[in-house]
Amino acid sequence: FTLKLHDRIVRFDAVFIAIHGTPGENGLFQGYLDMLEIPYSSCSAFCSALTFNKQATKAWLKEYCIPMARSVLLTGKEKIDTVRILGITGLPCFVKPNASGSSYGVSLVNEPGELKKAVLLALEESDEVLIESMMKGTEVACGVAKTRKLDVVLPVTEIRSKNAFFDYEAKYTPGRADEITPAVISPELYQKVQNMSSGIYDLLGCKGIVRVDFIIVNDTPMFLEINTVPGMTPESILPKQIAASGMKAADIYSMVIEDLFP
Repeated sequence: FTLKLHDRIVRFDAVFIAIHGTPGENGLFQGYLDMLEIPYSSCSAFCSALTFNKQATKAWLKEYCIPMARSVLLTGKEKIDTVRILGITGLPCFVKPNASGSSYGVSLVNEPGELKKAVLLALEESDEVLIESMMKGTEVACGVAKTRKLDVVLPVTEIRSKNAFFDYEAKYTPGRADEITPAVISPELYQKVQNMSSGIYDLLGCKGIVRVDFIIVNDTPMFLEINTVPGMTPESILPKQIAASGMKAADIYSMVIEDLFP
């Protein structure tokens, strides 16, 4: 893992991973760096692979009684049994690729006749499809960064999408969603979201910077997903949370990088 620069071979001391999806978020790149014995900023290969698989993450956290939506996992070879699936999830429901990011291939299904088309769309992004009951409530997100010396739990952001849900367009098009930091929720709920985010970070064995997403339903934060390589662009949530905390992005990044060198 080198770079040729002006006829000189540069060997890297460490890697700051900011690649979404494969190979930066699903453990492939981490496994490669492990073989080369090069330290990196994100979660381990195992943790990255686990958290990129939505259903596997839910199964892991369910053992620790983390509240979440009812769901069904389908493989591409399985028959789409609409009656059975909707008997578990109800309507409306979300259909998602089980291993994908940025809301690619995600559909909101309101009628039974829409389910098959939504599943086929999700299968274009992943070999497995996750179908979840829709959680009606307030969507929030919380960034967490931990090192051996310091734990940082960032301010909570409330997400108000102007689309039917927080889809790809709402995430990456300015003006399609209001991201309010700090979230306009009660102090008790705010603290609960921060505590759960920190706890989930530890339960999954995360490292570096992550973002945990929830839907608050009847004063209960319901786990939605975790992003182990969260967006770092000006339109992304995490940099806004860092700014709201009074820190600079460079402070967080430096903290994580310096932790790679004992």
